[in-house]
Amino acid sequence: MRQLPVLLLCLGAFQIFGQTPADSSETVADRRIELARRELARISELVGMGALPRLRLDQAQQDFADAQDDAVLAHTLYGDMPVKDLTDQLAGEMLAAAERRVERQQARIEQAQKLVAQGFVAQSTLTPLEAELSLRQTSLDLARERARLMNDLAELAKLEESIAAARDAATSENADLMTDSMEHFEGNGIFIESRDLKPIETAFAKKFDHSLPISAEGETSLHRALGFDHRGRVDVALDPNGPEGIWLRNYLKSSMIPYYAFTHAVPGKATAAHIHIGPGSTRLNGAD
Repeated sequence: MRQLPVLLLCLGAFQIFGQTPADSSETVADRRIELARRELARISELVGMGALPRLRLDQAQQDFADAQDDAVLAHTLYGDMPVKDLTDQLAGEMLAAAERRVERQQARIEQAQKLVAQGFVAQSTLTPLEAELSLRQTSLDLARERARLMNDLAELAKLEESIAAARDAATSENADLMTDSMEHFEGNGIFIESRDLKPIETAFAKKFDHSLPISAEGETSLHRALGFDHRGRVDVALDPNGPEGIWLRNYLKSSMIPYYAFTHAVPGKATAAHIHIGPGSTRLNGAD
């Protein structure tokens, strides 16, 4: 019975292993696991021989579990791993390891408190155990904070992806917008009105449920007044940057049909925003 208090006090004992400045936290943690494993094997053998009470085996098993969890924290919490590399799985393992170490130390303190109440040991015995619990609770708090940072970074990454996707979508939507007053597409240089205009009108009417707003088909008095030969060309009264204008420009490009697009009036070339289908109008003979 004299040895009972000493054996029970082993519940609160933990080994301190040397760490040189050159040792990383993970290296030391791995070393502790190996030492705890050897100690567990040694005590297990002695308990089997009846040389030590079963209680010492329980303590050795707890020490080994502590060493394993300490290695998890050395890798995920105290090591050099950047927060951005901490996966959900690793974060879960880190938190679980920190929580288990706190729970084990709390159990040790509860057992020691019973011994104090029974008069087996002095009240001061609790001091180092409570100090160790405080350290482990701090580790748990740090683990929770690190996991929170990981979640914040993950949310930030998702936000950045959303912003990038929105920016790409906006860029894609605006890719067909004209930034200059005039755009010229050469295509194959050929527009045969009798052959090419009807398919354009049909496709446009099917897309927008109304006819193509042709403002000038072939020669007109306005073009003659401007000195242009507009035969074989077609003007469409559409804003090149509007939905219908963008569609028409893309259709003409896909069909390799030449065009000129004007976003506003251009002196000597266009009186208003429109799309000129066909090659550029030539000058009439005798025109200034």
